[in-house]
Formats: sequence, C-alpha cells, structure tokens
Amino acid sequence: MESFWIDKLDADEILIIDGGTGSELQRRGVAMDANAWSGAAALGHEALLRQIHQDYIRAGAEVITANTFGTTRFVLASAGLDDEFERINRRAMRAAREAREDAAAGPVAIAGSLSCLPPGNDPAAYPDARVEFDAYRELAALLASEGADLIALEMMEDTVHAQMAMSAAIETGLPVWLGVSTRLSEAGDRLVGFDFPNTPLAEPLDVLIPMQPAVVNVMHSPPEAVEPALAELQRLWDGPCGVYPELGDFEAPDWQFTQQLAPAEFVDLAVGWVRQGARLLGGCCGTLPEHILALKQAEQELLAARFA
Repeated sequence: MESFWIDKLDADEILIIDGGTGSELQRRGVAMDANAWSGAAALGHEALLRQIHQDYIRAGAEVITANTFGTTRFVLASAGLDDEFERINRRAMRAAREAREDAAAGPVAIAGSLSCLPPGNDPAAYPDARVEFDAYRELAALLASEGADLIALEMMEDTVHAQMAMSAAIETGLPVWLGVSTRLSEAGDRLVGFDFPNTPLAEPLDVLIPMQPAVVNVMHSPPEAVEPALAELQRLWDGPCGVYPELGDFEAPDWQFTQQLAPAEFVDLAVGWVRQGARLLGGCCGTLPEHILALKQAEQELLAARFA
C-alpha cells in the first residue's frame, strides 16, 4: 500500500495531489454523459485517461484520483450502462495503476473516488436508500480490490447520502478522505452545501467528522469559499486538512472553463490556505496539469508559509 502520504501529513509537510480529471477528459475531446458525466470515459478512452494521470504525476502529483466519481451502479444504470459497471471501474483503476507504473519516479498513491452524484445531477433521482447504500458498498469494495490506496469521498454535502457513502468507504478498511463541497449562500452570509443550498456546511461536518476520516478536504468549492470553509472546518477538526477547489462553472453536461486562474495566482491562493492550516493541495474541476506543476515548483514557498 502507498501510505507514504500519511507520514508526510504527520510530519506537517505539503502533499500535492492531482487536478481535475473529468474536466480534463472533456477539455481533451471526450463527450460528457448527461447522467454519468465522465463516468463512462474508461470504456472508449482508457489510453487518454492514462495519459492524463501520467501528466499529473509528471507535474508533481503524489496522489492521483481514479475516474470513478460517476461510476456507482445506479448512476451508470441511468446512462444505460448497468451491465458495464465492473468493466468501467476496472478499466478506470487500471489506467491509474499503469500511469503510476509508467510515469512515477517516486511514491504515488491512488485514490479511489466515491461520490454521491445522483443520476443527471438531480437530487430527486436517487434510488431507494437500500439500493443506494448497496451501490456505494459495491463500488468501494471494487476500488479496494483493484488497488486503491485510499478512498476519497468527493462532494459530500448533506447528512443522508454522504453518511451512507462514508459508511461504505470505512467498511473497506482503507484510509478515508472526507471531501466536503461548499459555496457561499445567495445572500453571501453563510456556507452551504454546493448542491444543497438549504444545508449549512456545519451539518454534514457535524455528522461525518465523528466517523473518523483520515483527512478532511475542502474540495470542488469556488476559491472564494475556501478561506471561510477552512475556518469553519478547523472549529470542528484538528487533524490533517487540505484544499482542492474548482475553477469554473458547470452547465450540464459540460464543464465551463470560466473564472480561470493563472498558475501563479493559484499558488498565491494556496500560500494563504497553507497559512490557515491546509497541508494537502491540488485541484478539482477546471484545474489543469499546469496548476499542479506550479504548486510543485512553489513547494519551498508553500513549506515556508506553514510558519508565516
């Protein structure tokens, strides 16, 4: 198991992870599915997926995230791909493993992504609770069997679906990263779930942190929400934390590469996040290998920011 990252965080060092994978597949020409987004990409574009992982590793990522964000059985079924569940997920994990074998000069961990994405991004489209929970357990177990070094829970935003996903991840026995997604409310006076505007960020944190994640990340959140989110998080959590924000907007089924930050601007923000206590840094949708390379090249500046 690639567990070096635990030692790095325990030593108060900086851990650099990858950037957006689904959005990068789209940027390089892969059509996104209306229901499963990038979930099916490993079927017809495994070589490109492997190349993207390689590009992130060569840019400096020490953790790469498998393209399994949208690959639970119920999401794939909504895209007509129920029978392809195992093939899609095994190919996605194979692409990550082979990229590590081909491109890594040092240790690189593979995170199996597990999300609560509903079909078509529609919260009304979740299946029966038992079907949903079984789907999270099925995917988490497959990720573990295919060589994931940890489970990265991504876009946890509520207290019901997120709790099921986290329970399923914990069952694998692998380290679990809790990734919460938030944004400012329309009034700009509080933090709410990214897709759950009536759910204050504190509610999922109150439910999920006692389940003992290894790391808590503010992820897939706009940059302007990160600073207040870290402040909120650290009132409840004294363990390792990280940041990997989005850059842009979503207009189904495609990611919109708006609100881009130059790599140097991204580093400037990251320095501030490190001063707030973040030790894991990377990007989510809309971030590019160039952003990860800039973080790697600024590693000494980021390390120095721990004590600023």
